[in-house]
Amino acid sequence: MTVVLASGSPRRKQLMEMLGFKNMEIIPAKGEEVVNPELTPGEIVESLAAAKAEEVAADRPKEDLIIAADTIVWLDGKVLGKPHTEENAVNMLRSLSGKCHEVYTGVTVIKDGIKLSEHEVSKVCFRELAESEIEAYVKTGEPMDKAGAYGAQGRGALFVKGIEGDFFNVMGLPVCRLGEMLKKQGVSIL
Repeated sequence: MTVVLASGSPRRKQLMEMLGFKNMEIIPAKGEEVVNPELTPGEIVESLAAAKAEEVAADRPKEDLIIAADTIVWLDGKVLGKPHTEENAVNMLRSLSGKCHEVYTGVTVIKDGIKLSEHEVSKVCFRELAESEIEAYVKTGEPMDKAGAYGAQGRGALFVKGIEGDFFNVMGLPVCRLGEMLKKQGVSIL
């Protein structure tokens, strides 16, 4: 069985390696992410993760283990994805300043033609951010490839007052949930 991570995220790769998957293949999905605004945040991330996993699984042997994930930040009824510009990143961080938000990650696991899709949600609270801090952080480049324009595992940790729920979910891969999903598929990490 070959393990395939259908993601180009270096954080997800790092977390998979932490779990013992050292010889996995990395095959990021190339399809366009289409979000149906009528879906709940959990349904959004599950559908995006499933689309990634299905795209990659279509070109792989059936016995391969395909793992895909998608993460969004949910604030005041709106999705905050990855910022497309520095200005967009600044605006996202301003909107998160002094507030709590939710981070949703959908995970899809496909093995032997069986697909499981689930999601995890964590609550993240930011302290009040000074405009100079926001601008300096955005200039580091760290926010540009992250949902909500911050990395809780990097310098963005300076803004996080607290996290309720799975910390690894905030990094983009809820490892506890993934472990449970893999057990359902007959794959033991331990």
